[in-house]
Amino acid sequence: MSKPTTIQAAARVTSSAIVPATATDTLLVGLDWGTNLSSLHAARGTSTELLVQEQIPTIVGYAQENILDGVLPGDARVLFGKQAQKHRQHMRLVRPLQGGVIADREAAKEFARHLRTRLPDNAGEIRAVIGMPASSDLAARENARAAVQGVFQKVIFVPEPFLAALGYRDDDRLNDSEYQDPVLNSLYVDIGAGSTDVCIVQGRYPTVDDQLSAPFAGDAVDQIILDAAQIAYPDAGLTLAKVREVKEKYSCVMGDEGQQPAIATVMVGGKPMKIDLTAQIAAGCAALLQKTFEMTSELVGRADPDSVSELLQNVIVTGGGSLIRGFGVALQTKLLEEGFENPRVRVLGQGYKEYVARGALKTARQAQDRHWQNILG
Repeated sequence: MSKPTTIQAAARVTSSAIVPATATDTLLVGLDWGTNLSSLHAARGTSTELLVQEQIPTIVGYAQENILDGVLPGDARVLFGKQAQKHRQHMRLVRPLQGGVIADREAAKEFARHLRTRLPDNAGEIRAVIGMPASSDLAARENARAAVQGVFQKVIFVPEPFLAALGYRDDDRLNDSEYQDPVLNSLYVDIGAGSTDVCIVQGRYPTVDDQLSAPFAGDAVDQIILDAAQIAYPDAGLTLAKVREVKEKYSCVMGDEGQQPAIATVMVGGKPMKIDLTAQIAAGCAALLQKTFEMTSELVGRADPDSVSELLQNVIVTGGGSLIRGFGVALQTKLLEEGFENPRVRVLGQGYKEYVARGALKTARQAQDRHWQNILG
């Protein structure tokens, strides 16, 4: 059933000897369904040509009551992604996912149907590999399956850290003795919006002991900044959306010397007011760094002692939190100060969202028919 199918598919994508059973006219989809942003890749069968490569904010907007005709495009009652954000003044915005798993089933179904509109009309059978948080349970996978019912005909759910490693893997260097294959022995730190996930990837499906997850990530940092800012500037009328905007521009863990002044302009009574959020942003980012360090340290302590030396050379930070300036260097420094031997931390950078979707599409191309789970529409 579903569990062995996922495990077998994840394990088999590490082998170059696989002969895919997927027909060339089947549309294959790799989906990183994220809390804030989703990445969608699609291609025909084993073709390397991408028909779809798109990032879509994971937002569903429902039109407010009594909206006048012509205010929303096409007088739509539901909008998605950037269009929903653009018209947020006239919409109730819903994020279908929280912490990487479905929190609002109806909104998730609406968003999944929107994803289908981004694919070719003549797609035929659509098979999708969907990334799931490493710690997601059976209920989370069943909710995801229900959400994409009628959108995709067959699916495989695979842990996101494994897909990220597979997507990040340089297939052209696998025979290079100097190359450190992220699929074989790496520790992935995925800092998203709703959760921070740390996972050991060692060429197989991660077990419960290989992973840690905490509901402390980008959203929690936003709340820390907002709470502190409201104490310092009680009349500024700050919102989470404004705090997130400023944080994404100025977030930093480089100390006083590397921290740019984080000056935000807010409107108070129709007049612009400048406020300094430098200290609040620094405190929020420092809290995230400390939590990530603690989780990384704990998971390294669980690893096979014979693998730890190589594992520490392949600590990879991804997710939106990895874009905090100086985060990789700061995490490496804390590990070194704690006594870990010669750690090496790399940050995937701006393209981090592409790696999970890319790895998912690789999995789809190489999966055999028996690995796919049928979804009845």
